[in-house]
Amino acid sequence: MEELDFIFDYVATIPVFLFILVVVFLKLSIKFVPQNRAFLVERFGKYQSTKEAGLNFIVPFIDKITANRSLKEQAVDVPSQSAITRDNISLTVDGVLYFRVLDPYKATYGVERYVFAVTQLAQTTMRSELGKMELDKTFEERDQLNTNIVSAINEASSPWGIQVLRYEIKDIIPPQSVMEAMEAQMKAERVKRAQILESEGDRQAAINRAEGEKQAVVLAAEGEKSEQVLRAEGEAQAIIAVANAQAEALHKVGEAANTDEGQKAIQLDLASKAIDAKKSIAKESSMVIIPDNATDAASLVTQATSIINKLNAKN
Repeated sequence: MEELDFIFDYVATIPVFLFILVVVFLKLSIKFVPQNRAFLVERFGKYQSTKEAGLNFIVPFIDKITANRSLKEQAVDVPSQSAITRDNISLTVDGVLYFRVLDPYKATYGVERYVFAVTQLAQTTMRSELGKMELDKTFEERDQLNTNIVSAINEASSPWGIQVLRYEIKDIIPPQSVMEAMEAQMKAERVKRAQILESEGDRQAAINRAEGEKQAVVLAAEGEKSEQVLRAEGEAQAIIAVANAQAEALHKVGEAANTDEGQKAIQLDLASKAIDAKKSIAKESSMVIIPDNATDAASLVTQATSIINKLNAKN
């Protein structure tokens, strides 16, 4: 009876053991690979396959995951190092390298420690590229320098399954003496630019002053010309007005002279002028000869006219 109980207990434990064995087998054989990662599987020490993202199966105790590679872009700091430029200036340079694994198989079996390898390659390539450039060019053409380094690294790292996306130089530190010389040069350049700008300002100011004086002279000449034209026009108009007035006066005198009263007025005026003329002669000479017919008005007028003509001729 005891033997039967033992047999029944043994038979009852077999399904439990098989269930546990199946669970363990499934756990060891099922592998979930995360996104942007790759598992490399070896069978009996030899490469068997590459498991990509998703659900994958391996043979337990026979297959072994030997490498877990990230396919994401990685950033690696390139340590500071010394480099000598084409003009024999020692620089301290550091940077950042961005790359990603394209082929997990080559990254695992093509090189030992691919991160270290690509970092060392970046350092040597950077020293080589800096040796082809002068000091001033390293600051002016940093983008071109980065492009050349990336191109050279990709050419050398292709067998490793690595793609270098970009390389960025963080700092380029020249020696202290070179920095002092560069600062002095920059100061001299700033002083030079300031002097050039000041001289340009003075030249422009002189040009502006000359233009202003020129315009002032032109405006003054135009103003004087306009003034002279206006003055001449005014004088001409005044002469014309005087001539018109004299002509009008003569015309009126002529009209008045055609009348008897006018003739008498003319004779009276001439007589008055004759008397004034005789007074003038009397002032100049102590002796005055008066004709017998001096009382005659016509004779008096004639004499007055003669005396006036003589005085005018004498003057």
